[in-house]
Amino acid sequence: MSEHTFDLTAHPHTRLNILTGEWVLVSPHRSKRPWQGKVEAPGLAQRPAYVEDCYLCPGNHRADGTQNAAYDGPIAFTNDFSALLNDTPSGGANEDGLLVARSQKGICRVICFSPRHDLTLPEMEMPDIRKVVDLWQNELKSLAAVPYIKYIQIFENKGEIMGCSNPHPHGQIWASEDVPMEIEKETRQQRNYFQQHGRSLLSAYLEKELKEEVRIIAQNEHFVAVVPFWAVWPYEAMIISRRHVQHIMQFTDVEKDGLADILKRLTTRYDNLFQTSFPYSAGMHQMPFNDGEDHSEWHWHMHFYPPLLRSATVKKFMVGYEMLAHPQRDITPEYAAARLRELPEVHYKTAEVFA
Repeated sequence: MSEHTFDLTAHPHTRLNILTGEWVLVSPHRSKRPWQGKVEAPGLAQRPAYVEDCYLCPGNHRADGTQNAAYDGPIAFTNDFSALLNDTPSGGANEDGLLVARSQKGICRVICFSPRHDLTLPEMEMPDIRKVVDLWQNELKSLAAVPYIKYIQIFENKGEIMGCSNPHPHGQIWASEDVPMEIEKETRQQRNYFQQHGRSLLSAYLEKELKEEVRIIAQNEHFVAVVPFWAVWPYEAMIISRRHVQHIMQFTDVEKDGLADILKRLTTRYDNLFQTSFPYSAGMHQMPFNDGEDHSEWHWHMHFYPPLLRSATVKKFMVGYEMLAHPQRDITPEYAAARLRELPEVHYKTAEVFA
């Protein structure tokens, strides 16, 4: 190929995030630069199954004095230090349109994936991950029944460098009376496409990804894990349901089995990439609730934003240009997908190939 012919794999370019309408700068040539920056301490490879002073282990007391049940599967409870409170009084401020604030009510829940302190999702057995999926579904149903709740964000922060305050594997659910900004963007983009084409944006996008295959990581009958064309983080991924549904409550039993399967296969690849418990922030995006709309445009998906760049100890930082202009990445999404796709689906702690 001539050096004067544009090449997505070699030349700087920007890519459009069709879900938000925003752009990311891709600079493939920068992946060759030497690294003399910050190196993180690697996380502990092994943890005990039970820790006496862990706030989330079964039977232990939490920070507020509440005693955990002696649970033997995933459990949910209201966060002792919730970012949103159910009894926040209505109010706000507006000084000449310059100093504007409004009250925000909500409910924050904690989801312990397992009673074991040492088991993250990729190390759990499939039936146990399926129980987590069932609990997510039940929690969404309960929270969506609260009339003032407009959006329910199910997410997980995994690992110390993602700000996780407790190493016991767990996720969270924040339900708010307003629709968050990222969801507003995705609603607008999906609605515009649905109105123009009569099908969901992610159905059309997934069809193209399955045809090209270069950014696919793993797939089963009901879900596909892909590195988005517009990915920002080095090994970012997105799980998309093959069926156009608006939220997790619509998943059938076989689809919930499929979600458990794709979650294990993707997160196992993450751990295998650098043979470490791979940190990330992950979360489901689904339709808003209790706003009088059916949101036919919405298509369920789940984002994974992992920060590791070159190894278990080298992290991608969002600084400078990324904070002041727009996001930038060095390795291409196609390269990231190929690396993840080629990894074994047996966890490195038990696989002979890593011995």
